[in-house]
Amino acid sequence: MSGKNVIDVVYNIVYDVYIEYIQKTVWKDSCQKNGFSSMARYSLNLPPQLKFSAETWAARQGVSLNQFILWAVSEKVGSLDQQLDDPNFPQITYRRGASGIPAAVLRGTGIRVQTIAVANIYWEMSPEAIADDYDLSLKQVEEALAFFAAHRPEIEAHIAYEESLTQEIHG
Repeated sequence: MSGKNVIDVVYNIVYDVYIEYIQKTVWKDSCQKNGFSSMARYSLNLPPQLKFSAETWAARQGVSLNQFILWAVSEKVGSLDQQLDDPNFPQITYRRGASGIPAAVLRGTGIRVQTIAVANIYWEMSPEAIADDYDLSLKQVEEALAFFAAHRPEIEAHIAYEESLTQEIHG
């Protein structure tokens, strides 16, 4: 596994731990105050092809189908609540990381736009190589790079913030 893939795996693990913490604390407290149980059960009927696609994407992400659907619904509800999504980039949404700062991600993958931008600009990887390394379509990579171009100050601020954290940790 390459270094950049390890970073995304670690990011996803941290995100999962964060979601688990939120479920056990904030959501639980909020649900109890509002008279809800901590997790609601909902029977979901999916067309067979959609279920197969969701299972395939979940397997690619290394998560269960339930976790994948939870992420997908969370991303959609979060974007509707915050109205951060740019309608010119339908494959890009925002997800809050462990820091609480929303980060632009490729919808349904958890891969941050900044990861794609860093791979392209700093590591000089072609869009085709990025698509191959991250198991993405070329269209997804191109949209992430176009989003980066349109939102460059925002993405560069995220990159600079993470670099400053790295400097603090490693001196």
